[in-house]
Amino acid sequence: MAPTIRSPFRRTLALMASAAILAQAGVSGIAYAQTAPETTAPGVTAPAPATPTLPAPAAPQQTAPIQAAVPNNGPASVADLAEGLLDAVVNISTSQKVKDDEGAGPAPRAPDGSPFQEFFNDFFNKQPGNKGGNHNVSSLGSGFVIDPAGYIVTNNHVIEGADDIEINFANGSKLKAKLIGTDTKTDLSVLKVEPKTPLKSVRFGDSSTMRIGDWVMAIGNPFGFGGSVTVGIISGRGRNINAGPYDNFIQTDAAINKGNSGGPLFNMKGEVIGINTAIISPSGGSIGIGFSVPSELASGVVDQLREYGETRRGWLGVRIQPVTDDIADSLGLDTAKGALVAGVIKGGPVDDGSIKAGDVILKFDGKTVSEMRDLPRVVAESTVGKEVDVVVLRDGKEQTVKVKLGRLEDSDQAAASDDSAPDGSQDDGVIIPDPGENNDMDQPDSGDQAKPAPDTPDQHKGQVSPDVATPKNVLGLSLSLLSAETRKAFGIAESVDGVVVTEVTPGSASAEKGLKPGDVIVEVAQEFMKSPDAVAAKVQALKQEGRRNAQLMIAGANGDLRFVAVPME
Repeated sequence: MAPTIRSPFRRTLALMASAAILAQAGVSGIAYAQTAPETTAPGVTAPAPATPTLPAPAAPQQTAPIQAAVPNNGPASVADLAEGLLDAVVNISTSQKVKDDEGAGPAPRAPDGSPFQEFFNDFFNKQPGNKGGNHNVSSLGSGFVIDPAGYIVTNNHVIEGADDIEINFANGSKLKAKLIGTDTKTDLSVLKVEPKTPLKSVRFGDSSTMRIGDWVMAIGNPFGFGGSVTVGIISGRGRNINAGPYDNFIQTDAAINKGNSGGPLFNMKGEVIGINTAIISPSGGSIGIGFSVPSELASGVVDQLREYGETRRGWLGVRIQPVTDDIADSLGLDTAKGALVAGVIKGGPVDDGSIKAGDVILKFDGKTVSEMRDLPRVVAESTVGKEVDVVVLRDGKEQTVKVKLGRLEDSDQAAASDDSAPDGSQDDGVIIPDPGENNDMDQPDSGDQAKPAPDTPDQHKGQVSPDVATPKNVLGLSLSLLSAETRKAFGIAESVDGVVVTEVTPGSASAEKGLKPGDVIVEVAQEFMKSPDAVAAKVQALKQEGRRNAQLMIAGANGDLRFVAVPME
């Protein structure tokens, strides 16, 4: 019995040993084949394997030696880049005395109506304060040194309302800082410390050359953890999050959290191409959607704050609104582009007639105006008093006009905004006479800018004499002459002239465009209208020309202007 048990065992053991020897021979053969070319002299035949009668089976031809030769170092390290930049990034702590009913410090928020209002998070939300009189609150943010002499850039909301600002450096030293200047429209501030020795600084790069997909690195003070480095890419450009009139944010997926506000966003050359300002997050932490003020916008603001302690922006003196597809069609544009001039500010830089209501601004100082919101930014970035070329579309043709810019006075503008906005609203001097239709990039009108130019012999050429008795029905609108009675009935200012809308047919194209009784048609296709018959005749002429939309200049009761393109049925 025992032999019959041990015999299979011995055979099995022998077979296992043979397989092991053959496997080793196969592995040795692979290793030898890889190294043989390096050890065999030219013209010398390599020795045959010791066991030529036992060729290596196919199974031992494994890939393990090849896998072992593949590097396993991971992505390229940014340690060297970060090491040279950490000392220039600082932590900023502030303190402020507040009353209990004021909460625990400044709490910036997204503007009302912002699509990101629910998730907007600018890192310094209020915390419940202690009860019982005044108390001190503190907050943390980030910044970076731009001059060895001690100039530091951060966000305005990091230091807004602070009674005391302290800068904490990477080496553990601390210095008190004073505020040099701040700009609420771009949420930027410049601080100054007095160091005993020159500080490590960084410089601005050109964010306009950065492309979606380029690597970037953020350094800051998230949740109080100073010197934190995160890496990501540029996820988007030109983002508008309704945080201000000059929104042009860089979007990145580099992790940005509370406390990163005011910190730098670097390119892979170690240049600052953005200033981290906001994130979208339902949880309060990074979900990979962060926004940075681009250096192409920030660098000019910072230079002005350093030199003047304030910003000095260019002013064109026009009211503008978007060019919609319907308006583009009515003007003969192939695509919706540019900024439509809805009105000219009386006494402003272009009140000389160089730019007129109804013009579409296509280029400003050589820069293309792709959409309405591009114009306020490029004008604001321009030098006060500079003469620039402006390309406009007027009467279906492109023209170039020269304009000398004025200066946008923020304080005067804000004060005037309170007086002129019909609903009492104010948004940093950006007036919206009719929600959803207009935007004002400069100052509000005084009211009399809506008054049409005085009649000239050829201004109303070909228009039909007014028919006082019978109102006209055009485009779903009942139209009448402006009279003392209609002005009183609809509260229309004396400065407004044109043809009054008395009724709007429900469901009509005009109703869908937001026209309402009391609106005044000032122009149709850039021709002044003084009678209902004139409106009817012009609309009929446009139909005969093959136009699909009629462009109307509409004045509100208080004189605010807007353009509306109404489809002609």
